Amino acid sequence: MTPALVVGIVSLAAVLGLIAIRIPIGVSLGIVGLAGFTWLRSFDVALGNIAQIPFETAANWGLSAIPMFILMGSIAFNSGISESLFRAARLWFSGLPGGLAVATNLASAAFGAASGSSVAAAATMSRVAIPEMLKHGYDKGLAAGCVASAGTLAALIPPSVMFVLYGVFAQVSITKLLIAGVLPGLLTAGAYTVLILVRCSLDPSLAPKLSSAEQADLKRERWAALIPIWPLLLLMAGMIGGLYGGIFTATEAGAAGASLALVVAATQGRLNYRMIKASVFETVTTTGQIFFIAIGAVLYTRFLGLAGLSEAIHDVIGTWALNPTLLIVAASIVYLILGMFLDPLGILLITLPVFQPMFDAVHADPIWVGVIVVKYIEIGLLTPPVGFNVYMVKSVVGDSIPLETIFRGVGWFLVAEFFTMLLLIVFPSISTVLPHAM
Repeated sequence: MTPALVVGIVSLAAVLGLIAIRIPIGVSLGIVGLAGFTWLRSFDVALGNIAQIPFETAANWGLSAIPMFILMGSIAFNSGISESLFRAARLWFSGLPGGLAVATNLASAAFGAASGSSVAAAATMSRVAIPEMLKHGYDKGLAAGCVASAGTLAALIPPSVMFVLYGVFAQVSITKLLIAGVLPGLLTAGAYTVLILVRCSLDPSLAPKLSSAEQADLKRERWAALIPIWPLLLLMAGMIGGLYGGIFTATEAGAAGASLALVVAATQGRLNYRMIKASVFETVTTTGQIFFIAIGAVLYTRFLGLAGLSEAIHDVIGTWALNPTLLIVAASIVYLILGMFLDPLGILLITLPVFQPMFDAVHADPIWVGVIVVKYIEIGLLTPPVGFNVYMVKSVVGDSIPLETIFRGVGWFLVAEFFTMLLLIVFPSISTVLPHAM
């Protein structure tokens, strides 16, 4: 083992150590990368990379899709589309066992198609859906757990910020990754729906049924409730269809989506200066945070390449002669453990330089790998002790629902995730059939 390789291995522990003491992820990656270049080459080389990498990263055309997707989601949130989505879903599905939870799950999937952010989806539906479920006597764990879990659907159903980042850093087609997330996203939403229906059928006390009079009132309003949301449904269909048909790129899809979201807000009388200002501010702030982490990740990735860690991993994998499925299982364990403690974006950018050479060595389908990786990263948003979606829901509901109750409610949805991941690993075609048919 060469001295440079030892430095590369030590750097991994250093990054995790800095993150453990609450140093921001972007700063942690940048500090270790800077120190690594200084150790292996010189301080001048390190400064040269610092001068070059920020511009190269920010100028990457693939990353330009991120602010577009974020802007679309911000407009959708600030214009009140999320409330219309939940109202329509509530009117159509409230007659089922656990109907409000089913409506929350499906409305979260639809809102995820307009936001691309799991945490944003969880925060939005927490304000809209949880009070409604609690008012109708729903179990607190079911209500909060459903919202926290359904928020993760935003990472799979296009648009997805995580898929854009994965595509850029793994050099995989972003458009194909976005299309690849459609069926796994629908599969996850279906698994959640089945879980809710089964639980509430076996234990009706979890979700009291609406009275016959209430259901009759809701039925009369169903079709009218679709009027405010049809533009969003058109946006979803147009974006996925356009990407699949090659009509536009991921960035163009984001720009078209943001423009259409503005049109929808205007037609509904919700477009004003205050809404635009809030949406732009959220977009700039979130994009800046993501790009800052990305710049640190690029610096650190180049240092790992200089240290020879990628080549060493490739040689080891070649010796082991592992197959893609076994490697996915091994990587799954790592991602589940890291997901308990780290931010999703940080997990992706820290692990990708390490695992990508492994996947390449065993000739794993990069689209399939991308779906599996993003899926595991989003599961990390639910796992204790640091489940970001759980804490986001907690911050919204305050003291009305204890933290342990939310984690207990999420636990049932993790069971559904187990079977979903099993299907995605055993049947890779679920992830690849649509992008390979493009």
